[in-house]
Amino acid sequence: MSWAYIVLALFAGIVVPVQAGLNAVLARHIGGPLNATFLSFLVGTGTLAVILAAMRPALPSLAAFGSVPVWAYAGGLMGLIYVASATFLAPKLGAATLLALVIAGQMLASLVIDQYGLIGFPEHPITLFRVLGAALLVAGVVLIRAF
Repeated sequence: MSWAYIVLALFAGIVVPVQAGLNAVLARHIGGPLNATFLSFLVGTGTLAVILAAMRPALPSLAAFGSVPVWAYAGGLMGLIYVASATFLAPKLGAATLLALVIAGQMLASLVIDQYGLIGFPEHPITLFRVLGAALLVAGVVLIRAF
């Protein structure tokens, strides 16, 4: 595994609580978490449009869009659910508790997704050590929340 991938994943992880905090500040100033989520997506979409215009990647054909399974388009909905939830919960739970719970949820879902090879992931059976790792994450949530 490339160190660049590890660094990029760590950077993406760093961005998550920062995004939740920034969106919570937006929510306080512009009328709530849904308005903040909308503005966050608007800024992200605008930035992505500038990046795409600068990089000029090949555009997919209309047929390519039609070949995508309908359920795969739900990724945008998942992003909406996460960003709106994190925006609402960040000031109520704090960064550490929010992200500990998010990570615990991600691990539990990931174990099931890997076990059955769902949504395009390769199968990776649930093992005792994988369950132990997830249990330790859940224990971490309990410790972070309690103290």
